[in-house]
Amino acid sequence: MELRVLRYFLAVAREGSLTAAADVLHLTQPTLSRQIRDLEEELGKRLLLRKSHRVELTPEGVLLRKRAEEIVAMADKTEAEFAAMEDAPRGEIYLGGGETQALRQVAGVMKTLREDCPGIRYHLYSGNAQDVTERLDKGLLDFGILIQPADLSKYDSLALPDRDVWGVVMRKDSPLAKKRAIEKQDLLGVPLICSRQALLPLREGNEFAGWFGGDFERLEIVATFNLVYNALLMAEAGMGYAVTIDKLANTAEYSALCFRPLFPRLESGLNVVWKKHQVFSPAAALFLKRLKEAFGG
Repeated sequence: MELRVLRYFLAVAREGSLTAAADVLHLTQPTLSRQIRDLEEELGKRLLLRKSHRVELTPEGVLLRKRAEEIVAMADKTEAEFAAMEDAPRGEIYLGGGETQALRQVAGVMKTLREDCPGIRYHLYSGNAQDVTERLDKGLLDFGILIQPADLSKYDSLALPDRDVWGVVMRKDSPLAKKRAIEKQDLLGVPLICSRQALLPLREGNEFAGWFGGDFERLEIVATFNLVYNALLMAEAGMGYAVTIDKLANTAEYSALCFRPLFPRLESGLNVVWKKHQVFSPAAALFLKRLKEAFGG
């Protein structure tokens, strides 16, 4: 498979039309159609269902789109790294992480490094620990920022000084909003909106599951999420109580929402992680050096 043809295929998948994709790629439609047919013959699978004015992906086409996106992203990242070597320190740095106020600390390092090296550019990917580590393992990210609970055994890591506080986001007119803190018994029998990361199948090392102890399986979980924004909208609509970390919800006076911490207090640590034996670009290596200087690694 040629990288060029994979880019052609992704354009067709994105546009949903051979004609539209040909226009975007500045190719004739017969040329593009022939390239896609050659790709199908090479793989021995039909990738597109051709209809009158559009195309749809077959199940095999859906799989190839996912793989092609990863291959193209890796190729682009590699080209950028080699280009940066010509005039270091320049280049691209790829980071992923969950939604947390601790990113402010990392952002401070990012800002000062760019002031010193204007040729450096950052690319941020938001997701939970599973999303981030999957991209980290595939080489699509240089660094991940993980909120506990998370498995750090496969990575080198640097602990951040901040800790996130767990609590519940709810409407201000909810019965539990009258409390200053939320105890375990308050959450039994009420609809909960929970982070998928907090519901890890492996309970060992999961501080959230440990906080509930034997009552964890009794929770009435009506929805799960990987990023909190949409979960807050559900909480605002009165669908349930969102169990999340502090300082993410807008709880200003005009907001319908409030945050109440768990009691006993439950905190999660945060870590910057990267693959063991990772070979960094000059820009990423300098960024790691600055992180270690800032956070004592």
